[in-house]
Amino acid sequence: MSLALIRFLPTTANLPFIKIRMWAIAFSLLLVLGSLFEFANVGINFGIDFRGGIQTEVRTEEPADVEAMRTVVGDLNLGEPRIQQTGDPHEVLISLPLQPGEGLEGEEAQQDARRALEAALESSFPDIELRGTDVIGGSVSGELVVKGFMAVSLALFLMLIYIWFQFEWQFSVGAILALTHDVIATVGMFSVTQMTFDLATVAAILTIVGYSMNDTVIVYDRIRENLRKYKKMPLGELLNMSINDTLSRTILTSSTTLVALVSLYLIGGEALKSFSFAMIWGVVIGTYSSIFVAAPLLLLIGVKRDANEND
Repeated sequence: MSLALIRFLPTTANLPFIKIRMWAIAFSLLLVLGSLFEFANVGINFGIDFRGGIQTEVRTEEPADVEAMRTVVGDLNLGEPRIQQTGDPHEVLISLPLQPGEGLEGEEAQQDARRALEAALESSFPDIELRGTDVIGGSVSGELVVKGFMAVSLALFLMLIYIWFQFEWQFSVGAILALTHDVIATVGMFSVTQMTFDLATVAAILTIVGYSMNDTVIVYDRIRENLRKYKKMPLGELLNMSINDTLSRTILTSSTTLVALVSLYLIGGEALKSFSFAMIWGVVIGTYSSIFVAAPLLLLIGVKRDANEND
Protein backbone atom coordinates (compact mmCIF):
# COMPACT_ATOMS: atom_id res chain seq x y z
CA MET A 1 0.00 0.00 0.00
CA SER A 2 1.44 3.38 -1.03
CA LEU A 3 1.63 5.98 1.70
CA ALA A 4 3.19 8.76 -0.39
CA LEU A 5 1.45 12.00 0.54
CA ILE A 6 2.34 13.57 -2.80
CA ARG A 7 -0.40 11.52 -4.48
CA PHE A 8 -2.97 13.63 -2.62
CA LEU A 9 -1.74 16.82 -4.29
CA PRO A 10 -3.47 17.88 -7.52
CA THR A 11 -1.32 17.35 -10.61
CA THR A 12 -3.75 19.05 -13.01
CA ALA A 13 -5.17 21.87 -10.90
CA ASN A 14 -7.21 24.57 -12.60
CA LEU A 15 -7.72 27.20 -9.92
CA PRO A 16 -8.76 30.68 -11.18
CA PHE A 17 -5.76 32.67 -9.94
CA ILE A 18 -5.87 35.22 -12.75
CA LYS A 19 -9.63 35.72 -12.42
CA ILE A 20 -9.20 36.94 -8.83
CA ARG A 21 -6.05 38.95 -9.57
CA MET A 22 -7.73 42.32 -8.88
CA TRP A 23 -8.73 41.14 -5.39
CA ALA A 24 -5.17 39.95 -4.82
CA ILE A 25 -3.66 43.22 -6.07
CA ALA A 26 -6.02 45.20 -3.82
CA PHE A 27 -5.02 43.06 -0.86
CA SER A 28 -1.32 43.52 -1.69
CA LEU A 29 -1.72 47.29 -1.97
CA LEU A 30 -3.44 47.39 1.42
CA LEU A 31 -0.70 45.20 2.89
CA VAL A 32 2.11 47.39 1.53
CA LEU A 33 0.44 50.71 2.45
CA GLY A 34 -0.48 49.37 5.89
CA SER A 35 3.09 48.20 6.46
CA LEU A 36 4.52 51.58 5.46
CA PHE A 37 2.00 53.40 7.66
CA GLU A 38 2.79 51.16 10.64
CA PHE A 39 6.52 51.60 10.10
CA ALA A 40 6.20 55.40 9.87
CA ASN A 41 4.01 55.71 12.98
CA VAL A 42 5.23 52.92 15.26
CA GLY A 43 8.66 52.04 13.96
CA ILE A 44 10.66 48.88 14.55
CA ASN A 45 11.99 47.39 17.75
CA PHE A 46 15.65 47.49 16.73
CA GLY A 47 17.99 45.14 18.55
CA ILE A 48 21.27 46.15 20.10
CA ASP A 49 22.99 45.62 16.73
CA PHE A 50 21.22 48.67 15.29
CA ARG A 51 20.49 50.94 18.26
CA GLY A 52 23.69 50.38 20.22
CA GLY A 53 23.93 49.79 23.94
CA ILE A 54 24.75 46.97 26.33
CA GLN A 55 23.38 43.44 26.41
CA THR A 56 24.23 40.86 29.08
CA GLU A 57 23.25 37.21 29.09
CA VAL A 58 22.90 35.72 32.59
CA ARG A 59 21.93 32.36 34.09
CA THR A 60 20.59 31.61 37.55
CA GLU A 61 20.41 28.36 39.49
CA GLU A 62 16.76 28.93 40.37
CA PRO A 63 14.18 30.25 37.88
CA ALA A 64 15.08 33.90 37.26
CA ASP A 65 13.13 36.60 39.09
CA VAL A 66 12.67 38.97 36.16
CA GLU A 67 10.85 41.66 38.15
CA ALA A 68 13.60 41.75 40.81
CA MET A 69 16.22 42.08 38.07
CA ARG A 70 14.26 44.89 36.45
CA THR A 71 14.16 46.74 39.78
CA VAL A 72 17.90 46.31 40.43
CA VAL A 73 18.91 47.38 36.91
CA GLY A 74 16.41 50.24 36.86
CA ASP A 75 17.89 51.66 40.09
CA LEU A 76 21.17 52.19 38.26
CA ASN A 77 19.59 55.07 36.31
CA LEU A 78 21.24 53.97 33.07
CA GLY A 79 18.10 54.14 30.98
CA GLU A 80 15.06 51.93 30.57
CA PRO A 81 16.21 48.30 30.78
CA ARG A 82 14.84 45.51 28.59
CA ILE A 83 14.76 42.16 30.35
CA GLN A 84 13.50 39.00 28.69
CA GLN A 85 13.80 35.29 29.20
CA THR A 86 15.29 33.23 26.39
CA GLY A 87 12.82 30.37 26.66
CA ASP A 88 14.76 28.73 29.49
CA PRO A 89 13.45 30.08 32.85
CA HIS A 90 17.03 30.13 34.13
CA GLU A 91 18.43 32.29 31.30
CA VAL A 92 17.78 36.02 30.84
CA LEU A 93 18.90 38.73 28.41
CA ILE A 94 19.34 42.18 29.97
CA SER A 95 19.70 45.20 27.66
CA LEU A 96 20.51 48.83 28.40
CA PRO A 97 20.24 51.70 25.91
CA LEU A 98 23.18 53.56 24.43
CA GLN A 99 24.75 55.86 27.01
CA PRO A 100 25.23 59.57 26.18
CA GLY A 101 28.58 60.76 24.90
CA GLU A 102 30.64 60.74 21.72
CA GLY A 103 34.06 59.43 20.79
CA LEU A 104 36.27 58.24 23.62
CA GLU A 105 33.95 59.80 26.17
CA GLY A 106 31.02 57.78 24.83
CA GLU A 107 33.05 54.57 24.74
CA GLU A 108 34.11 55.08 28.34
CA ALA A 109 30.48 55.72 29.32
CA GLN A 110 29.50 52.37 27.79
CA GLN A 111 32.23 50.55 29.70
CA ASP A 112 31.30 52.28 32.98
CA ALA A 113 27.67 51.24 32.47
CA ARG A 114 28.73 47.67 31.73
CA ARG A 115 30.81 47.46 34.91
CA ALA A 116 28.00 48.98 36.98
CA LEU A 117 25.49 46.53 35.53
CA GLU A 118 27.64 43.47 36.17
CA ALA A 119 28.52 44.59 39.72
CA ALA A 120 24.86 45.25 40.60
CA LEU A 121 23.78 41.84 39.32
CA GLU A 122 26.54 39.95 41.13
CA SER A 123 25.89 41.74 44.43
CA SER A 124 22.09 41.36 44.28
CA PHE A 125 21.92 37.79 43.00
CA PRO A 126 24.66 35.57 44.50
CA ASP A 127 23.72 32.56 42.35
CA ILE A 128 23.93 34.48 39.08
CA GLU A 129 26.35 33.53 36.29
CA LEU A 130 27.35 36.23 33.78
CA ARG A 131 27.65 34.40 30.48
CA GLY A 132 28.72 37.32 28.30
CA THR A 133 28.24 41.02 27.68
CA ASP A 134 28.09 42.82 24.32
CA VAL A 135 28.77 46.55 24.10
CA ILE A 136 28.02 48.31 20.80
CA GLY A 137 28.69 52.02 20.34
CA GLY A 138 26.60 54.48 18.36
CA SER A 139 28.95 54.71 15.37
CA VAL A 140 29.06 50.94 14.97
CA SER A 141 25.29 50.56 15.22
CA GLY A 142 24.75 53.37 12.68
CA GLU A 143 27.19 51.70 10.29
CA LEU A 144 25.34 48.40 10.65
CA VAL A 145 22.02 50.08 9.76
CA VAL A 146 23.52 51.49 6.56
CA LYS A 147 25.18 48.21 5.61
CA GLY A 148 21.98 46.25 6.27
CA PHE A 149 19.99 48.58 4.03
CA MET A 150 22.67 48.42 1.33
CA ALA A 151 22.74 44.61 1.46
CA VAL A 152 18.99 44.34 0.84
CA SER A 153 19.08 47.01 -1.90
CA LEU A 154 22.01 45.34 -3.64
CA ALA A 155 20.26 41.96 -3.53
CA LEU A 156 17.15 43.45 -5.17
CA PHE A 157 19.24 45.20 -7.85
CA LEU A 158 21.19 42.04 -8.72
CA MET A 159 17.95 40.06 -8.90
CA LEU A 160 16.61 42.70 -11.33
CA ILE A 161 19.67 42.29 -13.58
CA TYR A 162 19.49 38.48 -13.43
CA ILE A 163 15.82 38.30 -14.42
CA TRP A 164 16.36 40.89 -17.16
CA PHE A 165 19.09 38.78 -18.78
CA GLN A 166 17.34 35.46 -18.13
CA PHE A 167 13.91 36.52 -19.41
CA GLU A 168 12.71 39.95 -20.59
CA TRP A 169 12.40 43.36 -18.96
CA GLN A 170 8.68 42.79 -18.29
CA PHE A 171 9.56 39.75 -16.19
CA SER A 172 12.23 41.65 -14.26
CA VAL A 173 9.78 44.44 -13.39
CA GLY A 174 7.22 41.93 -12.16
CA ALA A 175 9.83 40.02 -10.11
CA ILE A 176 11.27 43.12 -8.44
CA LEU A 177 7.84 44.50 -7.58
CA ALA A 178 6.99 41.14 -6.00
CA LEU A 179 10.26 41.08 -4.02
CA THR A 180 9.79 44.67 -2.86
CA HIS A 181 6.28 43.70 -1.79
CA ASP A 182 7.74 40.83 0.30
CA VAL A 183 10.40 42.98 1.97
CA ILE A 184 7.96 45.79 2.87
CA ALA A 185 5.42 43.28 4.20
CA THR A 186 8.11 41.67 6.36
CA VAL A 187 9.20 45.03 7.79
CA GLY A 188 5.55 45.85 8.44
CA MET A 189 5.03 42.58 10.28
CA PHE A 190 7.99 43.34 12.55
CA SER A 191 6.56 46.79 13.17
CA VAL A 192 3.17 45.31 14.16
CA THR A 193 4.57 42.54 16.38
CA GLN A 194 7.47 44.63 17.77
CA MET A 195 9.73 41.59 17.69
CA THR A 196 13.43 42.40 17.87
CA PHE A 197 14.87 43.43 14.50
CA ASP A 198 18.59 42.66 14.42
CA LEU A 199 21.31 41.43 12.06
CA ALA A 200 19.81 37.94 12.08
CA THR A 201 16.58 39.46 10.75
CA VAL A 202 18.48 41.15 7.91
CA ALA A 203 19.98 37.74 7.08
CA ALA A 204 16.45 36.32 7.09
CA ILE A 205 15.21 39.05 4.73
CA LEU A 206 18.06 38.31 2.30
CA THR A 207 17.15 34.63 2.48
CA ILE A 208 13.51 35.52 1.85
CA VAL A 209 14.55 37.47 -1.25
CA GLY A 210 16.37 34.41 -2.59
CA TYR A 211 13.54 32.02 -1.70
CA SER A 212 10.83 34.22 -3.22
CA MET A 213 12.90 34.75 -6.35
CA ASN A 214 13.40 31.01 -6.72
CA ASP A 215 9.62 30.49 -6.58
CA THR A 216 9.06 33.30 -9.07
CA VAL A 217 11.66 31.98 -11.52
CA ILE A 218 9.97 28.56 -11.54
CA VAL A 219 6.64 30.15 -12.47
CA TYR A 220 8.25 32.48 -15.02
CA ASP A 221 10.13 29.64 -16.67
CA ARG A 222 6.88 27.73 -17.17
CA ILE A 223 5.24 30.89 -18.52
CA ARG A 224 8.05 31.34 -21.05
CA GLU A 225 7.79 27.69 -22.06
CA ASN A 226 4.02 27.98 -22.57
CA LEU A 227 4.43 31.23 -24.52
CA ARG A 228 6.43 29.27 -27.08
CA LYS A 229 4.05 26.31 -27.06
CA TYR A 230 0.67 28.08 -27.15
CA LYS A 231 1.14 31.03 -29.47
CA LYS A 232 -2.57 31.84 -29.84
CA MET A 233 -3.79 31.18 -26.30
CA PRO A 234 -5.04 34.34 -24.52
CA LEU A 235 -2.36 35.63 -22.15
CA GLY A 236 -4.57 35.51 -19.06
CA GLU A 237 -5.47 31.87 -19.70
CA LEU A 238 -1.82 31.01 -20.36
CA LEU A 239 -0.65 32.65 -17.13
CA ASN A 240 -3.29 30.82 -15.14
CA MET A 241 -2.30 27.49 -16.68
CA SER A 242 1.38 28.13 -15.93
CA ILE A 243 0.68 28.91 -12.27
CA ASN A 244 -1.40 25.75 -11.92
CA ASP A 245 1.32 23.69 -13.65
CA THR A 246 3.81 24.62 -10.91
CA LEU A 247 1.35 24.62 -8.02
CA SER A 248 2.16 21.16 -6.61
CA ARG A 249 5.88 21.94 -6.62
CA THR A 250 5.23 25.26 -4.84
CA ILE A 251 3.06 23.62 -2.17
CA LEU A 252 5.59 20.87 -1.50
CA THR A 253 8.58 23.22 -1.26
CA SER A 254 6.81 25.72 0.99
CA SER A 255 5.35 23.04 3.26
CA THR A 256 8.61 21.21 3.87
CA THR A 257 10.43 24.49 4.51
CA LEU A 258 7.75 25.61 6.97
CA VAL A 259 8.01 22.35 8.94
CA ALA A 260 11.69 23.05 9.63
CA LEU A 261 11.14 26.74 10.39
CA VAL A 262 8.24 26.18 12.78
CA SER A 263 10.35 23.63 14.67
CA LEU A 264 13.18 26.15 14.84
CA TYR A 265 10.82 28.83 16.12
CA LEU A 266 9.33 26.59 18.82
CA ILE A 267 12.51 24.98 20.19
CA GLY A 268 15.35 27.15 18.87
CA GLY A 269 15.36 29.55 21.81
CA GLU A 270 15.04 33.33 22.04
CA ALA A 271 18.22 33.99 20.05
CA LEU A 272 16.71 32.39 16.92
CA LYS A 273 13.13 33.57 17.38
CA SER A 274 13.30 36.73 15.26
CA PHE A 275 15.19 34.93 12.48
CA SER A 276 12.82 31.96 12.35
CA PHE A 277 9.74 34.21 12.63
CA ALA A 278 10.96 36.35 9.72
CA MET A 279 11.62 33.23 7.67
CA ILE A 280 8.18 31.73 8.39
CA TRP A 281 6.46 34.96 7.40
CA GLY A 282 8.77 35.30 4.39
CA VAL A 283 8.01 31.82 3.06
CA VAL A 284 4.27 32.47 3.34
CA ILE A 285 4.36 35.93 1.77
CA GLY A 286 6.95 34.87 -0.84
CA THR A 287 4.77 31.98 -1.99
CA TYR A 288 1.77 34.28 -2.12
CA SER A 289 3.58 36.94 -4.15
CA SER A 290 4.94 34.43 -6.69
CA ILE A 291 1.38 33.33 -7.45
CA PHE A 292 -0.71 36.46 -6.93
CA VAL A 293 1.73 39.31 -7.64
CA ALA A 294 4.63 38.34 -9.93
CA ALA A 295 2.62 36.40 -12.52
CA PRO A 296 -0.53 38.60 -12.71
CA LEU A 297 1.66 41.71 -13.11
CA LEU A 298 2.75 40.33 -16.50
CA LEU A 299 -0.86 40.71 -17.64
CA LEU A 300 -0.82 44.39 -16.67
CA ILE A 301 2.65 45.09 -18.08
CA GLY A 302 2.18 42.99 -21.21
CA VAL A 303 4.52 40.35 -22.62
CA LYS A 304 5.54 40.21 -26.28
CA ARG A 305 5.25 36.67 -27.54
CA ASP A 306 7.75 37.16 -30.38
CA ALA A 307 10.43 38.01 -27.78
CA ASN A 308 10.23 34.44 -26.52
CA GLU A 309 10.20 32.60 -29.85
CA ASN A 310 13.93 32.79 -30.47
CA ASP A 311 15.22 32.17 -26.90
